[in-house]
Amino acid sequence: MAQYLAIGEILDDLHKELPSVYEATVVSRSGMHIAGDSPKGVHLETFVAMSAILLGAAETATGELKDRLRYVSVELSRSRMVLTSAGNRALLVLTASSDVEIEEMVEKATEFAERIAGKI
Repeated sequence: MAQYLAIGEILDDLHKELPSVYEATVVSRSGMHIAGDSPKGVHLETFVAMSAILLGAAETATGELKDRLRYVSVELSRSRMVLTSAGNRALLVLTASSDVEIEEMVEKATEFAERIAGKI
């Protein structure tokens, strides 16, 4: 069973270390919301389900390359998203200002996803 409070604390730490992150969401591989927030005005169930599908599709599409997918980046007109695996059972989705450097966002996403994986 996921340690929901511990995951919430990890997400709070992420926001402190990377204040340009608008939302941080932990999603199960099956597309269910585990913890965190979603962008304002979006349908939560759709957002988390499509996030899981997006990362899963990227993993499937790149599976034949005999290499490991690190992350998926989505560039929007006013923001960006990074999706990365948080172990075998979950993923971490970050939305942030387009001003944040993608390398910094990916580094923090990877670091915090590893912490989350230990709690799921």
